[in-house]
Amino acid sequence: MKALFIGGTGTISMAITKALAENEQWELFLLNRGNRNSSLPDNVTVLQADISDEKACAELLKDYSFDVVCDFIGFVPSQLERDYRLFKDKTRQFIYISSASAYQKPVTDYRITEETPLENPYWEYSRNKILCEAYLMQMYRENGFPVTIVRPSHTYDERSVPVGVHGDMGSWQVIRRMLDHKPVILHGDGTSLWTLTHNSDFARGFIGLMGNLSAIGQIYQITGDESLTWQRIYAIIAEQLGVELVPYYVSSAFLADIGPYDFTGSLIGDKANSVVFDNTKLKEAVPGFRSLISFEEGVRQALDYVLSHPECQIPDPEFDAWCDRVIDTLEETKNRLK
Repeated sequence: MKALFIGGTGTISMAITKALAENEQWELFLLNRGNRNSSLPDNVTVLQADISDEKACAELLKDYSFDVVCDFIGFVPSQLERDYRLFKDKTRQFIYISSASAYQKPVTDYRITEETPLENPYWEYSRNKILCEAYLMQMYRENGFPVTIVRPSHTYDERSVPVGVHGDMGSWQVIRRMLDHKPVILHGDGTSLWTLTHNSDFARGFIGLMGNLSAIGQIYQITGDESLTWQRIYAIIAEQLGVELVPYYVSSAFLADIGPYDFTGSLIGDKANSVVFDNTKLKEAVPGFRSLISFEEGVRQALDYVLSHPECQIPDPEFDAWCDRVIDTLEETKNRLK
């Protein structure tokens, strides 16, 4: 069977790409600009192009047809409208990567299923994903476009350590603060529940949906099975680093208000909410699926990789200084109120 991935080298997609490269049932093609292809398996065929150049892509793809096409980098409806024009007669299944952040915020029930309403007034990213889903399902209903929608939540790989509050350069500066025995900011009181998914677990669920014609017209969330508090997430990271966690709890609303970082979407519209995902629908479609990588094991792998690869250790002095200012300001306020 032939599959085409639009993208194929990101956090979510790379694990799928590597797994499919070892699967003799699949012949895999990637359509991307070639910026991150150095670590691809040899038997993956790269069709180098910019997907935003629709005319060039149409010419490049004119002699191809696929069993499955997957878009990992579609964020706004106009991009999916382009995909529809390019692939409406070229694939038996089109899989779109949406986002679990599109689910209702604030949540009315911490248990999340595919039937949970989609509504996120806090994050434009999520609202655009909702619009993309709506467009694709309209094309399915009206024109028979063979779409399957997948909603990941917080998925990570060995190249970065997942945290809740970080700066523009990623999570390394939070790890650096832990190693330096400095306090790290936890949003809220650290007791809200969160789900983290290793990309290899996501890949197994995703591959089970590929070529699965009963998945046409359906929506599936793919997440890990663990539900951890943010306090426990940070504690596990500290344990793996061999240091004591020094948490400093700050209201998510306060973090969203003070700037300069945009925590309205990532916290109020996502991570500040307690969520527990019910993956029953996925497990019915992909018998035997369960997550195999615990967060303790996954973050150990991530830390081993990051600590041994200097290119992953990107300093963020602006975020580091911001953390110090926030903590100092709140401590001064507490002292004045005593």
